[in-house]
Amino acid sequence: MMNDILLTVNAIEKIFTFKTGLGRTETLHAVKPSSFTVKAKQTLAIIGPNGSGKSTLAKMLVGMLEPTAGEITIGNQVLVHGDYSIRSQMIRMIFQDPAASLNPQQRVGEILDMTLELNSQWDKAKRIELIHKTLKQVGLLVEHAEYYPYMLAAGQKQRVAMARAIILQPLIIIADEPLAALDMPIRAQMINLMLELQEKEDITFIYVTQDIEIMKHISDFVIVMHEGEIIESGEVTEIVNNPKHQVTKQLLNSRI
Repeated sequence: MMNDILLTVNAIEKIFTFKTGLGRTETLHAVKPSSFTVKAKQTLAIIGPNGSGKSTLAKMLVGMLEPTAGEITIGNQVLVHGDYSIRSQMIRMIFQDPAASLNPQQRVGEILDMTLELNSQWDKAKRIELIHKTLKQVGLLVEHAEYYPYMLAAGQKQRVAMARAIILQPLIIIADEPLAALDMPIRAQMINLMLELQEKEDITFIYVTQDIEIMKHISDFVIVMHEGEIIESGEVTEIVNNPKHQVTKQLLNSRI
């Protein structure tokens, strides 16, 4: 791919329309036209205050929300909303609260197997082999396939969420504050796991966060959002050492 660009986002935006009563409607421009690129095997951080539009942007990238306008391209493949057979093979997501995203009535192996059943043609034996391999990749045991989510610690649940994200060998993983609820030692372990997976599996990460220290540690580039628009972007060292926008300065100062 030219210049190693993996993801191209062109003028993507999201407008929500909702009723306010008496037949009236209002609109919220949650994400204003935004364009950026992400290189393969690198990590882009998206930061911003609450309500800045960063999670809405992430959900459009992964296909949870349909953009009002704009285009998303991975390599030469234009992503069409609703075409999950293609998108799910390329881009996956890890959520902030793994407990809420894991079905409590399914064992870990069943949770992972459902992803494979829906998105692959492999037989049961091959799927089990891949489940066991993926559990080991994220630092869990083969035996954890038989566990229910309630039997796992918080860090183990997030490892299961990571396993579900990588099991289809996607090009991109979007992580929306996945470490926010973890204590510091477990957070450090998960950061090391992400860096290790990126090195071994050539994964590109898009990391949505308000944690400036994590952003500094794991990211190559950063986008700063405020009120639905990208107000600043660039290499992490450049933004940290020479922020231009007042909102960026406030974000950096509030987390130092």
